[in-house]
Amino acid sequence: MKKTIKVVAAIIENDQNEILCALRSPKMLLPNMWEFPGGKVEKDEDIYTALKREIQEELRCEVEPIDLFNDHTHDYEDFTINLLAITATITDGTPIPNEHSKLIWLKRENLHSLKWAPADIPAVEQLIEEK
Repeated sequence: MKKTIKVVAAIIENDQNEILCALRSPKMLLPNMWEFPGGKVEKDEDIYTALKREIQEELRCEVEPIDLFNDHTHDYEDFTINLLAITATITDGTPIPNEHSKLIWLKRENLHSLKWAPADIPAVEQLIEEK
């Protein structure tokens, strides 16, 4: 049986109603694809704690999780990802790409212009539809 990995991803919106998008580095799995920043939930960790920790590690800033936005399970060839996209606001600091190649802020209607990691697509589509 394939391993299922529980992953949290932050949907961070700024004052201009733009969403933070992160480009996976060439060294990562799914290189050079876009995603919402985040990462694996550790054993016995709740999703909101995981999100705060992952964003601190990846973006060097503090976020306050708001709400679970999209819960989607995607089958990749070697594993399955349960991606929990959580809306969040930045409470301290400015995001910097510590692990990603780059970060950009995009309006919802422009999110389609990026090549997204497959597991992130349902959340992207939900964001675009919500507008």
